[in-house]
Amino acid sequence: MGVWDLLLVGMVILLGLCGVLVPGVPGSWLVWAAVMWWALKDPRPEAWVLLCAATVALFLSQVVRWALPPRRLRESGATRRMGVYAGAGAFLGFLLLPVIGAIPGFMGGIYLEERLRLGRHAEARAALRTAMRSGGSSVLAELFTCLLIAGAWLGLVIWG
Repeated sequence: MGVWDLLLVGMVILLGLCGVLVPGVPGSWLVWAAVMWWALKDPRPEAWVLLCAATVALFLSQVVRWALPPRRLRESGATRRMGVYAGAGAFLGFLLLPVIGAIPGFMGGIYLEERLRLGRHAEARAALRTAMRSGGSSVLAELFTCLLIAGAWLGLVIWG
C-alpha cells in the first residue's frame, strides 16, 4: 500500500474519530470502514487480525452503549464547544498516558470547558456529572474504542 493510500486511510480514521463526537455522524463505522479498506489492500495477516479485532471491539462498544442511558446531551446543556474540549482531552490523554489516558482526558476536557464557562469548581464538577450521566459515558465508550482501533492501526503501519 502506498503512502497516499495510507494517508487517505488515516484521514478517514481521523474523520471517524471526529464523527464520534458529532451526533448523527457514523464515526465508528467510518473508522471500521477505513480499517477494512486497509486490510483489503494490505496482504499481511496482521491487517486481517486487526480488522477482526476492530469488528469485535466495535460490536462490544455498541453493546455497552445500548446498556448505558440514551444520549440526551443537548437537553443537559452540552454544547459543541464541550464536545471539542472532550475530544481534544481524550486524544491528548490517549497520547500522554497511552490507552487508559483517554478516560481522564475526556472528563478533564469537559471539566475544563465547564470551568471556563461557569467559573467555579463546584459548578463545573456538577456540570461534569450531569454531562456524563446524560450520555457522555456512551460517547466516551465509543470514542475510547475508536481510539484503540486507531492506535492499533497506527502501530501496525509504523512498526508492523
